[in-house]
Amino acid sequence: MDAVVHKVTYGLIGKSVFFMGLSLFIGCSQQTASKPQETSAPQKVEAKQVPSKPTPTKTQASSLEALQKGTLGKGAEQGPLSDINFDFDRYDLSIGARDILKGHAAWLKANSLAKVQVEGHCDERGTNEYNLALGAKRAESVNRYLIDLGVSPDRLSTISYGEELPMCKEQSEACWAKNRRGHFVVRAAPTA
Repeated sequence: MDAVVHKVTYGLIGKSVFFMGLSLFIGCSQQTASKPQETSAPQKVEAKQVPSKPTPTKTQASSLEALQKGTLGKGAEQGPLSDINFDFDRYDLSIGARDILKGHAAWLKANSLAKVQVEGHCDERGTNEYNLALGAKRAESVNRYLIDLGVSPDRLSTISYGEELPMCKEQSEACWAKNRRGHFVVRAAPTA
């Protein structure tokens, strides 16, 4: 028993000595910053003119980001592009949705750095698989319409969340209508 205690004690002492030596070595090897030498005459510094860059566009949170922050359905995810809504079990664009999308296309043309992801959402009725497919069709119909209005396709992408990210969780027609939506996630393109 005493031999075991001595082995453990010597092992701990050996490790302690090693780490103390290591910390001394590391501490001694660091160089301290020296004070710059002062010159008798102040140096003239010329300001460089930086070329102006276009101002970045506003961004807009995704539904998933809003859910993670606890703000989904509270209006915090709204940005420069408002959501559009769809009729039950439909993915075609209503006249009202087309009018909203015309405004979105004009905004996108005026904000050439913006890239947009169109999210397709559904209400809770139907299977998960069906709603994912319907959400994809909704996002794609919005995408096609924006392209038809002159928005470059390389600035647009789509994703479907189906019924997974509802804005409203009540079981009523008014609530389900809010969940049948196309949401726009605006990201500023990186500037050079």
